[in-house]
Amino acid sequence: MGQLVAVTEKPSSTPGVVRFEINRTLSGQGHERFRSVLDAHGNTPSDELARRLFGTGQVAGVHVYSNIITVDLEKGFDSAGLSDLVRDMYTYWKPGVEPPSLADLQPAEPAAAEAAPSGGGGDDALSAVAQLVPMHLLQRGKAAREKWNAKSG
Repeated sequence: MGQLVAVTEKPSSTPGVVRFEINRTLSGQGHERFRSVLDAHGNTPSDELARRLFGTGQVAGVHVYSNIITVDLEKGFDSAGLSDLVRDMYTYWKPGVEPPSLADLQPAEPAAAEAAPSGGGGDDALSAVAQLVPMHLLQRGKAAREKWNAKSG
């Protein structure tokens, strides 16, 4: 399961550099440069891809700009297998791996006291909603209700 990334591998005029063009953006319009696995410390798709590329031992550096990934190869290595790694970066389930059950994916249900506020729509119901909605939105909704009641009442 997951979605495969369409990858086009293009050689560079510089020996030891390979470029991958993919069908989705990883970094937006920002440049992201990774000189080692230590630079890939975040949780972005670019960081994860850089960690995976460095994990092969074939890569000396990675540069990501939007949908273009430029890879500096270690001396003596080629790009064999790197395009597969990029293609599978969003694949989270593979044949032979048991997917999680539906029960594992369900969020925990709130306690019965939280789920059913007393009062049938009175102040108790408003206080339960106020815990979930930012105050400025509650105030804006209250002002809109008062304005609507003044016009229609």
